[in-house]
Amino acid sequence: MTHTVREEVPRNVTPLLRNRDFVLLWQAAAVSGLGSNASSVAYPLLILALTGSPADAGLTGFIALLPQLLFQLPAGALVDRWNRRRTMIVCDVLRGLAVASVAVALLLHRLSLWHVLAVGFAEGTLTVCFRIAASAAVPNVVHPSQLAAALSRNEARARGAAMLGQPLGGVLFGLGRAVPFLFDAATYLWSLGGLLLIRREFQAERRPRTAPLHRELTEGVRWLWRQPFLRTTTFLVAGSNLLFQALFLTVIVMARGRHGSSAAIGVMFGVAAVGGVLGSLLAPAVERRLSMRTVVIGANWAWALLTPVLLVVRDPYVVGVVYALMCFVGPVWNVVVSAYQLAVTPDAIQGRVLGAVGLVAFGAIPLGSLVGGQLLAWLGADATVWVLAGWMVLLAATAAFSPSVRSAPTPAGAASGSEGHEPAPAG
Repeated sequence: MTHTVREEVPRNVTPLLRNRDFVLLWQAAAVSGLGSNASSVAYPLLILALTGSPADAGLTGFIALLPQLLFQLPAGALVDRWNRRRTMIVCDVLRGLAVASVAVALLLHRLSLWHVLAVGFAEGTLTVCFRIAASAAVPNVVHPSQLAAALSRNEARARGAAMLGQPLGGVLFGLGRAVPFLFDAATYLWSLGGLLLIRREFQAERRPRTAPLHRELTEGVRWLWRQPFLRTTTFLVAGSNLLFQALFLTVIVMARGRHGSSAAIGVMFGVAAVGGVLGSLLAPAVERRLSMRTVVIGANWAWALLTPVLLVVRDPYVVGVVYALMCFVGPVWNVVVSAYQLAVTPDAIQGRVLGAVGLVAFGAIPLGSLVGGQLLAWLGADATVWVLAGWMVLLAATAAFSPSVRSAPTPAGAASGSEGHEPAPAG
């Protein structure tokens, strides 16, 4: 079986905007993403208000994101066994209850740091399962020729949710500490309703699983390791994810140190998200015109050169503009590389491959939160930015000199089995 990444859309294929199931899935994730982004700004603001410690804020982010490191492989294996849509429904119900408990505890004046840590860990665990199931579902609700366009719209959805949700989080936190968490819980209910209306199956027909679960955990890792380009880009994404997570907390602390209000911080990240939305909208055109090698090397150098600029600008809104330029590049990378990855991965092991990628790429995020908090406590904001800039230069040089990136597969190469390996047989 062969796969192509770039392919003309046949005339008899339903356009994405008239694909009912894709639109329902898109809308459900958009609304829940709006709530998640609102609470993502509210959490560090809440911890800083409760304890006044950047290290505690970093610890909170670390615990909430730790499941990204611990549970990617088991979640991927389970998603390949379970019904993907039902998995997403259960995750939405439990995530809504978890975040609602924070709001209730705040209203009753009984919230503790340990409560926030426990909820963050539980919500993060469920989010790992939800994300893998949702990503694996995309090739089953759109035509193969629409994959890059669907991923572009998903990127635009995520960036748009950040553009609106993060300023909203700052504003809602200003109205009351519990308000952004009540809002987040309500968005999970909306997402649940959308998922319940979808008719299409989120997976291809499967053979019964007879092997023990523990034997399947490493299948995605083995398949990914045989793909040199995907293997290298996965580690590069891990490095940049660590940077951005540490930079997220650093920018908040810098803005606070310059007397920026909660609303101003929210607007700052909203401005940054505009860059992500624009990058998402232009990603399909870039995917058609630029090679994957150019995208990977160019993205890393763009981030390396823009990171130290944050030391020069002082106004929170100008910081948002610089951050927007950095965020512009991310969706282009995600669409180009992810479309290739989903196209060459057999559906039966999509969950396990996504889990393997997530273990490395997303597993670096909690480390970034922890490292960012500790660097801020030890060195201060300006020195932390210099450390992160040096880290990004190292990643950019690695991308530029990597043989697997310099010989990145072309669309024609993807059609013939990617980088010299046929996709692993469905297991």
